[in-house]
Amino acid sequence: MLFAHDTECALISAAALVNTDGRDAEGLPDVAALDAFFVAHTYTGRHEHTEAELAAVRQLRPRLRRVWHADTDEIVTIVNGLLRENQALPQLITHDDEPYHFHAVPRDAPLATRMAVEAAMALADLVRSEELGRLRICDHPDCDNVLVDLSKNRSRRFCDATCGNRAAVTAYRARKAAART
Repeated sequence: MLFAHDTECALISAAALVNTDGRDAEGLPDVAALDAFFVAHTYTGRHEHTEAELAAVRQLRPRLRRVWHADTDEIVTIVNGLLRENQALPQLITHDDEPYHFHAVPRDAPLATRMAVEAAMALADLVRSEELGRLRICDHPDCDNVLVDLSKNRSRRFCDATCGNRAAVTAYRARKAAART
């Protein structure tokens, strides 16, 4: 583990949230999809299951996406803005058999608020440890998904296995075509 467990979880869920705003399809088309996202990324606390909550979560995505394209100073501005706007007050807590970790807003704060603050806290850890290079854009030319490279050797290039496999097949076909000429 490179970072604290809650930092890694927040970074992974922030990237996944950004990637729900797809080029071709809406990854959070309805409240049921948000419910599934909530469960998949092990969020806890208040979850209203409403269209208003879904809209608030969707509104967070463009701001988080900017982080993957920004320099350090802009990331700091985004992080500080998210923390300030959501009145974050970090505290160590434990719940649900989890070890002590930071929560910076109450568990009954709106889901979009908790998502924003958890992402901001995790990004602050990346800034402080000078590890912003771990925030990447997928290397596949037809994909604009973001990723967090948590590998020890900083070698992750693709958002998922599908893009990695597509790149490998393309490279293989190019080698075969070059060998025939």
